[in-house]
Amino acid sequence: MIGRLKNNKAFVLLLLTGAVYFFLEYITPLIAPVLTAMLFVTIFGPTMKKMQEKLCIHRQISAIILLLFAGAVLISLIWILFSWIVGSLPGWIDGLDAAYDDIRVIVHSVCEAVGGVIGVDSLYLENTILSRIQEGIEYFQLQTVPGMLSQSWEYVKAAGAIGGFLVTFIIAAVLLAKDYDDIMNRLLDREECHVLLEVICGIIRYIATFVKAQIIIMSIIAGCCALGLGLGGIRHGVLWGILAGILDALPFIGTGIILIPLALLQFFYGSYGKALLCIGLYVVCIFLREFLEPRLIGKRIGVTPIAVLLSLYAGIQLFGLWGIIKGPLGFILIYQTYISLRRRAENNNQDGMETEIV
Repeated sequence: MIGRLKNNKAFVLLLLTGAVYFFLEYITPLIAPVLTAMLFVTIFGPTMKKMQEKLCIHRQISAIILLLFAGAVLISLIWILFSWIVGSLPGWIDGLDAAYDDIRVIVHSVCEAVGGVIGVDSLYLENTILSRIQEGIEYFQLQTVPGMLSQSWEYVKAAGAIGGFLVTFIIAAVLLAKDYDDIMNRLLDREECHVLLEVICGIIRYIATFVKAQIIIMSIIAGCCALGLGLGGIRHGVLWGILAGILDALPFIGTGIILIPLALLQFFYGSYGKALLCIGLYVVCIFLREFLEPRLIGKRIGVTPIAVLLSLYAGIQLFGLWGIIKGPLGFILIYQTYISLRRRAENNNQDGMETEIV
């Protein structure tokens, strides 16, 4: 009975799916910093080894250097974006009145054109729409902003959780950098751990390929948007383009979260050429991603795009926002584990047949 179940592909896949779901839902949140540290040490292990051989730097020190470099780059990017947002706030606030006046002109024109068609007084329709807009602005000012300020304790707790994660991650990464080779050798000596190593290598290969591809695509799209918006004369166009390139890596968000509102804003200001430029850049970015992603990821992972899309949707349904990461990662875990188990079973069957023949 047990042997039949082991050979039943549907049963094995169902069992693997349940185990992966349990791992991602309950185990991962508890050991996330250590798992992230293992991923970091595995990916940058060759770099740390070269630093040890050529520069005579101990692996723990090289891990600290790499972490400091990555932290400096991240902090620099956050500081640039923060400075830009803070510096731009006065201009945005001053432009709200002008934007509202532009909206009133547009609403007036639309109501005059539509009012007669639908049989409603255009002035009444205009006043109704503008009052709704004003109510929305007042609600945002009176409810949303104070509500955000009243949740300051929640922000402190979130900052503390992020700080705890980072501290644990850094300590784990430094410790693993020292004992990584010893841990891997011990796992290699145990035959029952070979499947685990194959799965880990498959996951690392997938993540490394995906991250590398996303960095290349983000850089190209950010450069294209920054160049187009900058030459188009849009205010802060370069920074808007860089931000659009960064957000392009996020599913269901992409460059549209920047370029579409920017196009609408230019349209309201009467800059129709700039609005068309933003729309054109959005279309170009979509084609760039569709052209580059299959060539940079595609066959290197061995997973069809539709499978990744389904795993992304299922992940969001199961894990919420974190499903953007956990969904594809869970699918790769199931896929790699199943392939490794099948390969191991086929090898055992071949060895058994050879033994019988001898």
